[in-house]
Amino acid sequence: MSSMLRTTAAALAALGLLTACSSTGSSTDAGGGAKVTVTYWDNNAGPARTPLFQHLIDEFEKANPTITVKYVGVTSSEVAEKYNTAIASGSTPDVGGVTTALLASLTAQKALAPLDELYAKSPLNGKLAANFLATSKAASGGKGLFQLPSSGNQDVIWYRADKFKAAGLAAPKTWDELFADAAKLTDKGANQYGFTIRGGSGAGFQVLSEAYAYSGVAEMFDASGRSTVDDPKNVALIEKIAAQYKATTPEADVSNAYPQMLAQFQANQVMMVHHNLGSTKDVRTALGDKVAGFLLPAGPDGTSVLANPVDGFGLFKNSKHQAEAWKFIEFLDSHASNSYWNENVGQIPANTEAYADEWYAKSGITKEAGDLLNASGTKLVQPPVYLPQYSKITKTDAEPAFQKVLLGKMSAADFAKGVADALTKAQADYKSKNG
Repeated sequence: MSSMLRTTAAALAALGLLTACSSTGSSTDAGGGAKVTVTYWDNNAGPARTPLFQHLIDEFEKANPTITVKYVGVTSSEVAEKYNTAIASGSTPDVGGVTTALLASLTAQKALAPLDELYAKSPLNGKLAANFLATSKAASGGKGLFQLPSSGNQDVIWYRADKFKAAGLAAPKTWDELFADAAKLTDKGANQYGFTIRGGSGAGFQVLSEAYAYSGVAEMFDASGRSTVDDPKNVALIEKIAAQYKATTPEADVSNAYPQMLAQFQANQVMMVHHNLGSTKDVRTALGDKVAGFLLPAGPDGTSVLANPVDGFGLFKNSKHQAEAWKFIEFLDSHASNSYWNENVGQIPANTEAYADEWYAKSGITKEAGDLLNASGTKLVQPPVYLPQYSKITKTDAEPAFQKVLLGKMSAADFAKGVADALTKAQADYKSKNG
């Protein structure tokens, strides 16, 4: 363990004690009686994350000897179904990992307890990033705070710094520079391409994040309730992206999702790949200092940021130990815990006290992404994940339509209009039912 992590681990117990003293509500076992067991479901369990939670749980239990935390690991691919089944059967956990992508479904089923008052009285109040809280509230349709954010993500374009340097190129600052660099770094005879396009699973959100970064359009809906996806500036970028297909990208991109794109990147076949901070550990483990990252470039009229899902924790309404469950959530989002977690996963801490920590100051692209996300002037575009049809529109419908754009069977304008029309209708339906 590094000296930083040893220091962090030592601080966890102290902060846990502070958290224990600040819990809202009183524990039924405050007098030293039988232990209370709080069940926690990790929504993205795996070999990278599970040991981190096990460490944090150990520290929490040391600081709170009357509370035992039962860890249950659930993979990201099965968590939605697991939560729905638990809600239907009345067997939800006390605390669950919840991304903003899942939040609308859980709040629609009235499964989560509101956290507004608990947060207002917590020592964490004022210490969590405002834009993370805004994304969390927007994801529930503006109905309040039902998730306490823990980690922020941001779109990043990873690039082969060694190949750029050898070619005399710097990281591009604009989309036009990116496309020019992609052309210079493409050598089809050597099976080397300057860029890669996500045409398979996940393509819908990715191309929209690129479009808004280029256009600078600041809202997903205009004042009349019309979706801005088909704004001419968004369409212009989608056309530019599609023009790269097979010119500076592999032909297989039409069906490639992130795993295939990353494999190409690590195998020296592509020089730039658009993903997010979630792949920080993967690319740096594989390529070391040969890889670096830059944020999505700006367009001629500035840039906007399409908000990525924010990870965090929800308190389930059926919990019989809500005071203890909230105490555990507070501990996970405390300075030391939140810093430890995000240092190890390479994401942006929700607790702003972590921004002064040495690892974050030296984290490069993670800090750049955090600075952009938390800057007061950043135009943060909130995707309407609260719409029941959102996933169908942006995945089931948009992904095959975008493939048609890449293959020249649909125009970028028709693609954008199709997504915009569907979102506009879904928003109108939602407003008519929810006011």
